[in-house]
Amino acid sequence: MDYREPKEFHRGTTAGLLDATQTAFYGCEGYLILPELLSDAELEPARAAMRTKVDEIAAELRRDGKIDDDFAGAPFERRLAMLFAHLNDADFLRYGRSWRDRIPGYFVLMTNPKILNAVESLIGPEIFANPVYNVRPKVPKVAAGAVPWHQDKSYWPDANANPVITVWIPLVDATEENGCLHVWPRTHKTQVYDFHEEQYSGTGYYEISGKMLTKAKRSAVSLPVKAGTAILFNDRCIHMSTPNNSDHVRWSVDLRYQPTDQDPMPQHGAGFLARSQAYPERVATLNDWMGARTEAPYHRAE
Repeated sequence: MDYREPKEFHRGTTAGLLDATQTAFYGCEGYLILPELLSDAELEPARAAMRTKVDEIAAELRRDGKIDDDFAGAPFERRLAMLFAHLNDADFLRYGRSWRDRIPGYFVLMTNPKILNAVESLIGPEIFANPVYNVRPKVPKVAAGAVPWHQDKSYWPDANANPVITVWIPLVDATEENGCLHVWPRTHKTQVYDFHEEQYSGTGYYEISGKMLTKAKRSAVSLPVKAGTAILFNDRCIHMSTPNNSDHVRWSVDLRYQPTDQDPMPQHGAGFLARSQAYPERVATLNDWMGARTEAPYHRAE
C-alpha cells in the first residue's frame, strides 16, 4: 500500500513499559498486576463519564416514579447504590449488566499512554482497541454484580488465533468485601473449555462447566487492589468476581487490546486503532471514536 509518509512515532512516556521480569510473569501465569498504575487525575475523566451515566439513570428512575430522591449530592462510590437500594435486580438489569457508552472520558482512559505502553510490551506497537470494553458498576446485593468463572474467549471462540489482552482497572479500591477479581493462574495456555449460560443472576453470563468449575474454586487467587491498579490477563485465563457485600459500588472497567493484524470483531461494535508505529497518522482520535470510525482518515500519496 502506498500511504503518505507517516509522522514520527511518539510514545509520550516510558511509564507502564514492562521489564523482563514482568513479561516473564505474565507469560507464565497469564496475568500481571501493575499497582496503582493510574493516578486519581488520570481516572477522573472516566469517573466523570460514569457520573454522566448515573445522572441519566437517576433522572429516568425519578421520572418513572421508582425513586423520590436522586441523591445528587452523594459521593461517587455511593450514589448508584443508594439509587437502587430499594429496587430489584430487574430494575438494575434494565440498564444492562455492563455499559459501553461512547462518552469522551472513556476514550481518554482507553488511550492513556501508560496502559498502551504495558500492552505494547506484550504485543508490540501496532495496537487495536477491541470493541468489547465494559464499564462495570457492581452494585451491592444485586445478583448481576457477581460474574461467574469464565474465559473471555468463550465470547469470541473463533475470532483470533492470538489472545486478546484484558486490562482491568478499578475506579475505587477493589476488596474481598466489594467483589474483587479472582483468577486461576496458568490456565491461559489451555483450550476454551465447555461453558453454559448461568441461570442465577438473570444476565446469561457464560460460566465454565463440569469439573473445571470445581477446580477453579480450589485454585483461585484473589486480587484485592487499590484504585488505579491495572490487572492484565490473557483472554483464556479463567477468572471471576464475587458479589458486592459492601455499602458502595465497586466501579471497574475492563478494556481489551490486540495486534492490528487480528480480526477487529465488528460484530461486537467498532474498536479503534489505538497506537501505530508504522502509520501513526491513522491512529483514531476522539472524534473518530465518537463517530464509530476505527481510524483517522488518511490519504494515499499523490
